[in-house]
Amino acid sequence: MTAPVVLITGAARRIGAVIATHLHEHDYRLIIHCHHSQEQARHLAESLNSKRPHSAHVIPQDLADIENLPAFIQRVVDVWGRLDALVNNASCFFPTPFGSVTQPAWQTLLNINLQSPFFLAQTAWPWLRQTEGAVVNITDIHARHALRDYSAYSVSKAGLLMATTVLAKEMAPQVRVNAVSPGAILWPEGINELSEQGKQAISQKTALKRAGTPLDIAQAVLYFLQASYVTGQVLEVDGGRYL
Repeated sequence: MTAPVVLITGAARRIGAVIATHLHEHDYRLIIHCHHSQEQARHLAESLNSKRPHSAHVIPQDLADIENLPAFIQRVVDVWGRLDALVNNASCFFPTPFGSVTQPAWQTLLNINLQSPFFLAQTAWPWLRQTEGAVVNITDIHARHALRDYSAYSVSKAGLLMATTVLAKEMAPQVRVNAVSPGAILWPEGINELSEQGKQAISQKTALKRAGTPLDIAQAVLYFLQASYVTGQVLEVDGGRYL
């Protein structure tokens, strides 16, 4: 009952699921957030609970619905009566070529990638203060290096970088706030999918000449959750792409 509790947004699949699994292996109890991927979230929770009973719980929520975030956080806290960490992993990624950017597309990207992490941190702050907890934001290398045809996405992730710094100051001294900035880790799906040639071209731009893995991100998240004298920092897990 003393194991720390972490809320991971967008934890049903891809990098979020690997972060959840890795933290679970290090004795965290998990609140697995999802929106559309509820079936995958349930399967993940069942798998983790089979290894350690009553250690993973699923709570669906539309993070763009800011007005209902207080009720969402209350549901999170009600599960085990505490909250030790928030990992803002949920993200939205699609192209917005300059010259044809629409207000709805802009709003969707800013809502999920910037607004919801900020307001989740603010809403969870009273609980995180009680446990001297931590927030980890998942940003992107394109927060600092703009990606052509993804202008709104790059702006949203740049805003999350500044939000990390702002929150680190505002939530101190009880709560630490840091960010992990992934490079080439998992390739986009669907309409954003890259060709094999495109994947190789990106990998060759890194100093390590290869793509990373979701476990690289999960290990960085765990470091920030455990690093009790680190706040306001951004760790770029990109294989040395911009050396």
